[in-house]
Amino acid sequence: MSSGVDSSVSAALYASKYPNVKGIFMANWSQTSNCIERDWNDVQRVCADLSISCERVNFEKEYWHQVFNPMIEMYQRGLTPNPDINCNKFVKFGKMIEYLTDKYQNSSKKWWLVTGHYARVMKHKPTGEYHLLRGYSQNKDQSYYLSSISSQTLSKILMPIGHYIKPRVRELAEEFKLHVSDKPDSQGLCFVSQDAKHFRDFLDEYIESNPGNIITEDGKIWGKHRGLWYATIGQKSSISMPQGDEQYNGVWFVSEKNYDKNELVIVRGSTNPKLFKSRAKVINFEWMITPEEISQLDMNQLTFQYQNVINEAQSSTFTVEFKTPVRALAPGQSFVIYQDCRILGSGIIDETFS
Repeated sequence: MSSGVDSSVSAALYASKYPNVKGIFMANWSQTSNCIERDWNDVQRVCADLSISCERVNFEKEYWHQVFNPMIEMYQRGLTPNPDINCNKFVKFGKMIEYLTDKYQNSSKKWWLVTGHYARVMKHKPTGEYHLLRGYSQNKDQSYYLSSISSQTLSKILMPIGHYIKPRVRELAEEFKLHVSDKPDSQGLCFVSQDAKHFRDFLDEYIESNPGNIITEDGKIWGKHRGLWYATIGQKSSISMPQGDEQYNGVWFVSEKNYDKNELVIVRGSTNPKLFKSRAKVINFEWMITPEEISQLDMNQLTFQYQNVINEAQSSTFTVEFKTPVRALAPGQSFVIYQDCRILGSGIIDETFS
């Protein structure tokens, strides 16, 4: 339970049907203790209203070594990581599952971990396997951020909120008379307090500045950046270009990070061809399906988060070609393959090519 409306409604749905439901709350980042204590108080109040107990656990060590440090290292290299994916893989559905397994290993009772994620875990009747699927709510679907969790844990996970759309979840919160029914959705990373003025300000505390030039393709220098990690491919440039000059007026966007020269390259226009890539190298790919299922896949029928993929991918490292060039692909981001609404696996974008 995070204290948000989604996990609170999940708890209410099960507590209304089963007598042995218990809440569990993770406090994993001591630097945001004020925020954690506020959330813990909300969780305790929800649990009291539902007449269930709640346990508080701390996996800060796992956060630091498996989520936070890798994120910092990737930003230092100028990459754009997805820390929430590692958070889910190693902590929420990694250390948490390990903790619960150890806790109940000598118990005769079965247990499941219920979460408030907008995704679905469903049993495939013909095979008896558990599949991870997109949530019904397209605007809230969180399956992308769950794409790296172990397929071995799916049989222990329940995600009731994935079968609802957000407005209905709010209605359920009101029906259950939860005091968090109108609580705003969390927009921060799982280990960064919303009290942080800006995520870049937060990173400034951990990454030394490494200034370099911001240039246009003709090599002209227009300003300085504080570090390659300070920009994301496809984002609007922070440089004010001379609007009276026809060669440089308009809105400019980050198209490239030159790691060797520590330079950011900007181009004019949000649809500039330089912002689009036709191929990407994917590394550390992990399938959530069996080798037999992989061999039977029609690669032309697969999708990743935005476009169709057309090449065959059998190993943990491969190159993907896109039927339609994709805008703002950033090395470091996760690459997730779907078949219809089912997640088949995920890896990391290592390089992109025009």
